[in-house]
Amino acid sequence: MDADVIIVGAGPTGLTLAAELGLAGVRTLLLDAATERSRQSRAGSIQPRTAEVFASRGLLAPMLAGRPPRGTVGGHFAGLPVPLTADGWRTRFPHPVSIPQYELETFLAGHLARFRTVAVRTGCAVIALESDDDGVTATLADGGTVRGRWLVGCDGGHSTVRRLTGVDFPGRSGRYGMVASDITLTGPGAAELPATLRHFSQAVRGDAEQQALLSPLGDGVYRFMFGGRDQLGVPRDAPVTADEISRALTAACGTDVRLDTVRYASRFSDATRQAAAYRTGRVLLAGDAAHIHLPAGGQGINLGVQDAANLGWKLAARVHGHTDLLDTYHDERHPVAARVLANTRAQGVLMGPGDPDVGALRDLLTDLLRLPAANHAVTGMISGLDVRYALAGKPHPLLGARMPDLDLDTTTGPVRLSTLQHDGRGILLDHTGRLAATARPWSTRIRYVAAQVAEPDADALLIRPDGHVCWTAADDDPTDALTYWFGAPDPA
Repeated sequence: MDADVIIVGAGPTGLTLAAELGLAGVRTLLLDAATERSRQSRAGSIQPRTAEVFASRGLLAPMLAGRPPRGTVGGHFAGLPVPLTADGWRTRFPHPVSIPQYELETFLAGHLARFRTVAVRTGCAVIALESDDDGVTATLADGGTVRGRWLVGCDGGHSTVRRLTGVDFPGRSGRYGMVASDITLTGPGAAELPATLRHFSQAVRGDAEQQALLSPLGDGVYRFMFGGRDQLGVPRDAPVTADEISRALTAACGTDVRLDTVRYASRFSDATRQAAAYRTGRVLLAGDAAHIHLPAGGQGINLGVQDAANLGWKLAARVHGHTDLLDTYHDERHPVAARVLANTRAQGVLMGPGDPDVGALRDLLTDLLRLPAANHAVTGMISGLDVRYALAGKPHPLLGARMPDLDLDTTTGPVRLSTLQHDGRGILLDHTGRLAATARPWSTRIRYVAAQVAEPDADALLIRPDGHVCWTAADDDPTDALTYWFGAPDPA
């Protein structure tokens, strides 16, 4: 075996998964077909739940260190002019956190260097897979092979791993094509464009004939996304011309704003598909390899990072022989992605070209989003903060939900819960101080914390490494939950 786990694809999902496995001491080989990272603008921020995941590993602060401060910009639904705020979700990140995808990936790639068990190889395209009872062998384009006990495809919407595995990818093809471009502008109207946006709705410049979004990236560069009649039926690999961008820019901004230069340009669509199975034997799928959708609401990275956070500790537990939870990965994450695909389809209708009556629907939903309860619900959905897994146990408000990053008063002093999660272990948070002996046989896999909190929701809580509560004191004894989620106790 060249590795315990081979990861194919070094985007945000693959990098996060490699970091989780490295933290658990799993021999990991990360392969990527590209030799350098794309600098084209893609995601410009991470959702609140993604920020929580990175903060729980101590990565968010260094990730953002040295970056110029950006103003607070609320999330959005379909570009409607109502900021989504997560103030009611008990999070330290009530708004999306600004960081371009290229910088996020560069930071995570550098972070992997700290793990002696993680190796990264670029320029390694996988062209064939062969699985057996003991592992997976991947054949590379250069003729070489690598073998691992498990293989995870994190190689994007056109995943080679998914295709080679033969997993069904049901859904629908794109109804309209779009272009994403990074451009500079000229003309008298260019100087009047805002250098920053107070809200994403300011970027919306579409109408019934064309969907268009113009967002400043800084240093005079803009991200221009558009789609209309000219993009219908155009193959994804067809080159994007300057004339095509110029026509769309004039339609969106008028003749006073003109195209200067094109830095990057690519095509995409509103295709929506989801893998029927996230696991096939020893091969698993995560991120865009498992689900594709219109990039509406900034949910793509959020979904992939949470896939990795859910899968990483379970795969490590399987590799180390503690317990086998891999089937719960599909059970928990597939419904989450299905829900994201549903809301992005809805946003596509609201933002897409074609029906002039959609404007009336946008006005109606704008009024609804101004209602606090509606804003709270939609914010939870878009941000990922409302994800709650259906876990066994007596009903409790926190069972299956993410555990908020509370301030704890421990015997060694005050501390944030997220600080105690940096090592990737589970946590038995005990407000009673009576469960220390029960937790001791699992001390290599969980951290026992006797603490008081300002707003206790239970006398005791068992928190998984991905931050979700898997047991509460509503069930008297945590022994069964400890055994199920973390394996048999260590020998006395």
